[in-house]
Amino acid sequence: MSNETRLQALSGFLKSRRASLTPASVGLPEGTRRRTPGLRREEVAQLAGVSSTWYTWLEQGRDIKVSPSVLECIAAALRLTKDERNYLFALALDNGPGPAAYQQEEVTVISPSLQKILQELTTCPTIISDRHCNIVGWNEAAAHVFLDFTQLPAEGRNMISLLFVRKEFQRLAVNWEQFVRGYLSIFRAYYGQYVEDRWYDDFIAEMKGQHPRFQELWEESRVSSAPDVVLEFRHAKAGKMLFHLTSLQVHGTADLRCSIYTPAAETGTESKLELLMK
Repeated sequence: MSNETRLQALSGFLKSRRASLTPASVGLPEGTRRRTPGLRREEVAQLAGVSSTWYTWLEQGRDIKVSPSVLECIAAALRLTKDERNYLFALALDNGPGPAAYQQEEVTVISPSLQKILQELTTCPTIISDRHCNIVGWNEAAAHVFLDFTQLPAEGRNMISLLFVRKEFQRLAVNWEQFVRGYLSIFRAYYGQYVEDRWYDDFIAEMKGQHPRFQELWEESRVSSAPDVVLEFRHAKAGKMLFHLTSLQVHGTADLRCSIYTPAAETGTESKLELLMK
């Protein structure tokens, strides 16, 4: 992303995290009536041990010098998780390898061992995606629960886009917004990790222009490399199904993610899936 875009992303993230905290949650008195939810900027500055002016400049997205030690104080003041902290550091320090590193797109190949894992997870719908959330592999169970991805061109298999474009996904997930938030939090973690990859800026701009709800959910600035989500699906043929989503990083040269939907115990989901696949 450009320097301006990076600073805007940093600004939005800090504002979002500040708004999510209450004075009581960080040991501060409630004080006088507040016009907006969350902490005030001067309260975050007080907790972090920095000047109110400096923190204001940081949150406004000004191009100022920051140090890792000060960022640690900001992260502690905002009660950031490990993934949120990593995102903060990526944006604030801008330590990416540079745009040139992402100009040549690699061809993703699923290894035989990973393909074997996909096949063995017979009653666990499983999807393999890359750092852009493009679906590059799936098993038979995933094709039955979601859709047959072979019917889509490779460039049309982006999971984030599909969640907003395909009506099948919106009808399938009872808690659709929770489903989307989980994937967007993963997507934002990638966004911070690959801070110099301009592809993300182009994709986000396109999604914002086409889907107002995407923009609203994106601006919540949730970050998680592995969200723990329980999903309720209402399948057109199988009916109610409950899954636990487990998201795993695949070690190797390609930055791949394995998303496994495990049928919830004692819900009949696994038997319904078996019948569906027959």
